[in-house]
Amino acid sequence: MTRKFPAQVVIENPILNSPFEEPRKHWRFTDEGITNEIVEARRVSSYFVPIAKPRKRGKDKQLVFDTEWTQDRVEENKFINRVRARVALWREGGYVGVTKTTRRLLEYWTNPQRDNKLFFCQIEALETAVYITEAARKCGDTWIDNDIRDANEGANPSLYRIAFKMATGSGKTVVMGMLIAWQALNKLANTQDGRFSDTFLLVTPGITIRDRLRVLLPNDLNNYYRQRDLLPSDMMEQLGRAKIVITNFHAFLRREKITAGKLTKNILDRENRGAFQETPDQMVRRLCRELGNKKNILIINDEAHHCYRHKPDGEEVKLKGDDRKEAEKREKAAHTWISGLEAVKNKIGIKAIYDLSATPFFLRGSGYGEGKLFPWVVSDFSLIDAIECGIVKVPRVPVSDDSMTGDQPTYRNLWLRIREHLPKKGRRTDAISGQPNLPVELEGALRSLYSNYEKYYHSWEESIEAQAKGMTPPVFIVVCNNTNVSKLVFDYIAGWEKPLSDDSTVVVPGQLSIFNNEENSGWADRPNTVLIDSEQLESGEAMSQEFKKIASREIEEFKAEYRARFPGRSTEKLTDEDLLREVMNTVGKKGKLGENVKCVVSVSMLTEGWDANTVSHILGVRAFSTQLLCEQVVGRGLRRRNYIPNAENKFDAEYAEVYGVPFSFIPCSGSTSEPKPGPIPTRVRAMDDRIDCEIAFPRVSGYRYDLPSDKLTATFTEDSRLVLSTEDVPYKTENAPIVGETSIHTLEDLKKRRRQEVAFLLAKLTLEKYFRYDGQEKNERPKEHNFDSEVQMWLFPQVLDITKGWLAECVTCKDNTFPQMLLFIENAHNASDRIYKAIVASAQGDKALKPILQPYNTVGSTRYVDFDTTRAVYPTDPSFCHISHVVADTESWEQKMAQALEELGEEALLISYAKNQALGFSIPYTISGEEHNYNPDFIARLDDGSGKDNPLNLIVEVTGAKDKKKAAKVSTARDFWVPAVNNHGGFGRWSFIEISDPWDAKNTIRAAIQINKE
Repeated sequence: MTRKFPAQVVIENPILNSPFEEPRKHWRFTDEGITNEIVEARRVSSYFVPIAKPRKRGKDKQLVFDTEWTQDRVEENKFINRVRARVALWREGGYVGVTKTTRRLLEYWTNPQRDNKLFFCQIEALETAVYITEAARKCGDTWIDNDIRDANEGANPSLYRIAFKMATGSGKTVVMGMLIAWQALNKLANTQDGRFSDTFLLVTPGITIRDRLRVLLPNDLNNYYRQRDLLPSDMMEQLGRAKIVITNFHAFLRREKITAGKLTKNILDRENRGAFQETPDQMVRRLCRELGNKKNILIINDEAHHCYRHKPDGEEVKLKGDDRKEAEKREKAAHTWISGLEAVKNKIGIKAIYDLSATPFFLRGSGYGEGKLFPWVVSDFSLIDAIECGIVKVPRVPVSDDSMTGDQPTYRNLWLRIREHLPKKGRRTDAISGQPNLPVELEGALRSLYSNYEKYYHSWEESIEAQAKGMTPPVFIVVCNNTNVSKLVFDYIAGWEKPLSDDSTVVVPGQLSIFNNEENSGWADRPNTVLIDSEQLESGEAMSQEFKKIASREIEEFKAEYRARFPGRSTEKLTDEDLLREVMNTVGKKGKLGENVKCVVSVSMLTEGWDANTVSHILGVRAFSTQLLCEQVVGRGLRRRNYIPNAENKFDAEYAEVYGVPFSFIPCSGSTSEPKPGPIPTRVRAMDDRIDCEIAFPRVSGYRYDLPSDKLTATFTEDSRLVLSTEDVPYKTENAPIVGETSIHTLEDLKKRRRQEVAFLLAKLTLEKYFRYDGQEKNERPKEHNFDSEVQMWLFPQVLDITKGWLAECVTCKDNTFPQMLLFIENAHNASDRIYKAIVASAQGDKALKPILQPYNTVGSTRYVDFDTTRAVYPTDPSFCHISHVVADTESWEQKMAQALEELGEEALLISYAKNQALGFSIPYTISGEEHNYNPDFIARLDDGSGKDNPLNLIVEVTGAKDKKKAAKVSTARDFWVPAVNNHGGFGRWSFIEISDPWDAKNTIRAAIQINKE
């Protein structure tokens, strides 16, 4: 049985309109979602403003805000709809009031006999620009220009911006070509007409779009004016006289004029600020050198939602973590872009700025309301419009599964389920190596989506026609949040290098065979999967050494392929960045470096403007705080492959399968009341100037024993049992679009694996995890932790026999599950733990306890604390605490405990301390057969007489009422965690203490230190 999470209507064919005509129908939406009722009219332009609904989590807990949209307010774009109506009347009246040149172009573009027909949305965008510039005043619509100027005065003083909202894949580049041709040819026909310009500066958010927009240069071999038949042949020659410069906004950054050392700059800059840096005028001269002495140029901003000025008196939203970092990054880029345009305006003049974007909205942190439409938008062709016209693929997202847990299907908003189990960025042990162990939900999502991809791939592989026409394979993309997670996913998909005892390595195949980069125990000459850092490649700057290191093999493989494809060409002048950019830009293009790529793992948001039309599957492994971000990522997979209309002059539906992106086409319209402001939060964070107070700790996932005998037996008990259920991982997932056909994804490929393989791999994992032979004593903190560094291989036959017995006696499979699901990493570890405990239970003699460390982020630290809270806080003493505040769960005891520890610091007993809030420090324990994590209250570093270089790390627990659960936590900390970590030898000395009265904490700690000394 499956459950439908949102209200869903199955609509056989979502496409209602021809892409070449004005839309005449649309699907009706209500508060509950889409209906199967067709409305015989064009959809009104509107947008949705999210309203964050505050909520309490449990009694006396702090107020938090949900990251998802909980309500939405629908707003009609009244200005756009009024402009749209006026343009429609003007169109029906025969385009009165335009120049001869404009009329000829409009007739050429709208000719029904054209072979290469333009989409209606492309023509409407151009018509709107023409009407505002040439006809609106003559038709009595001066209000349009007045409203645009008022909107700009409030947000872009001194600049005149007009924006066109067009869904991803609807052809913005063609519209840019039409704008250039219309403006330039009119100016060349009448140089005195001040409404037009023949000089253009095109600004893009990155190098990919900059390079792709070369098709707008009339002298480019693949220019759109010829390729898309935008101009008659006699006009092509005239257009060649226009001056066009295409750049990415990073070119607005003021460069250094002279190379000098830091000390020299500091000395000389005291007298002459910015002496080594370009002035704004010099930057403009450099950028616009090719435009000659032209004045009052025309700007075209591609993906213009990156360009805005922060509203100085606007609302300030408190953001934290990744949201804060992304907002700061957006703000910096937006400031660079808008400031650059203002510099151009001041130096040579700007006639007008045309903005094009699928999502011209303000995001959080801009000073404007989140999701607010740019007020200078004059035309709108939304994603749902593009779907109903068949112009883009229809994204299908999970709508149900058989897990039956949570408010949404497991793979809808995947990030919320896996974020705590993935490696963070910037940790001291941030190098990812060894076997890639994924959270079970992530591994399940990959396998489920991959099983559907196989159908797409085999369909392409078996199509003789597709091969003959040079069609490349479908592409699967994964969007990750940082380099560590992307490396982990990449290794799982494509393969990883396993170190051997003789210091050599062997390549372990990736888990998804079509994407596997391994071949004959080495790396394949042509990678099937690539790892890309989109953000670094787009800036044009050098890649970070961190990313170069993890992509080094990939780079060398593509260099070898480049030499093979282009004999005689040297790769010496080809930078690593250029090479990877070329690969990325040619994914899906026959005869190019990227033609063989089937899977792209991206470190950051995939590049806007990346126009591979072969993308069929998308997996998001990152946070998506707004629907705008969802639309931007999903947009990377919406470009159609086939643009041949059917007998009804419509396109047939194409689909893109999407997991992990909580995307809603049309959110429910809800209350229009404004949310009440909540309490002002306090930012709690590690302070850079207190780094001497940093506390580091091992991150332990379990415990193991060095058993005294090589003869292994096992005693299975009720605790040894393991139940497999679709409550944990769904077997069947239904993926559906807002309209159109659904698809069913299953784990059938996993079920085909042999049961003997399950026993073999579980035994291998148990051996590598628990029966390691530590060759030498470790006196320093290890840089990484590998389960398979050295194992007692001679024990494998015994462990395998025990594993087979456990599988036969202790595993229960509920409906739709099967033993092969134990191959999921998390399930495999659960099985391995039970097998090992059964072995330990039957062992005789002394057993030395050792810790099992987390495979990633082995060492935690106070340096990564950064969060907001509305609870009471205690400001800490900078001399003793790395973190700015102690957060209080009660009215007084946390504050008193912190004060007591700081007073011990004044006595020179305490070196530093930290409250265990957002530290990630936990102690695994088991109660009633269930595994849990215990988070002690404080960690304190003490000088117990051994000196500050050899401190005692004291885990402090403030104990209230005793109960069974608390007793299990304390006994595990004292009898398992502390001895295991101390036996390890690489993390210093540790101890544990319970404090029942914070007002007597100093005496209790002094007494404990004295006991340790004795």
